[in-house]
Amino acid sequence: MTIEWPAITHITKIDPAKPLPADLGVLEHTDLVIVGGSDDVTEENALTTIQEVVDSVPEIPVLQEPYSSQHVSVETIAAVDQLFVPAIYNGDQTHFVGKHLQMFTQLSSDFEGLLGQSGSMASIAEKICAVGYVIQNTDSRAASTAGVTESLSLDEVRGAALATEVFYDFPLFYVEYSGQFGGTTAVNAAATVLGETRLLYGGGIDSGQKANAVLSAGADAIVVGDCFHEDRDAYRQTTRVDH
Repeated sequence: MTIEWPAITHITKIDPAKPLPADLGVLEHTDLVIVGGSDDVTEENALTTIQEVVDSVPEIPVLQEPYSSQHVSVETIAAVDQLFVPAIYNGDQTHFVGKHLQMFTQLSSDFEGLLGQSGSMASIAEKICAVGYVIQNTDSRAASTAGVTESLSLDEVRGAALATEVFYDFPLFYVEYSGQFGGTTAVNAAATVLGETRLLYGGGIDSGQKANAVLSAGADAIVVGDCFHEDRDAYRQTTRVDH
């Protein structure tokens, strides 16, 4: 399905290596689902999670965020609406360009195997959602995995946001605090320079109050992950936002 990003304000991030709630009907209150993670994620459990989400809430768009090209297959590509592909500004080279090269090398080497005989270059472009990405919690697992050793200053966050829109022409810019609520200053800094590119924030959102604060600061959408897996009541609170 076509993803109408201006209508997206609440995104749920699901880790396929973690147990799913018994009732996935709670996802009816989100606008979009991203399936992805690094530790213990495989193509098999990613596909299983994607299929369970699609079966439970077929009206909700589903994206896959693959950490490795090994997480992607013809089946996962067919099952999702898009691939969510980050370029991490303050990560190591591998996580800014290296994994992209790896992914496109695999695509070019096995084009028909991954996309089928009817696949085309245009179909690849339609399936990929490129994301400018900064990780601001240097103590997080995400930072360790991506080689992030320093968070960006507010000026650098603004610069990364601006580069995302005017240089790379990516549709999304993501400020990630990964398990820790980072407040609204980085969001506000990025929002001041973005026009067409949509601004996402993720990290530590476990209440409606935090969700509303981030959206009011200029984020177009919040990304909620941990409390979806860990605290159903808190997750429901994040879906009750004023925007």
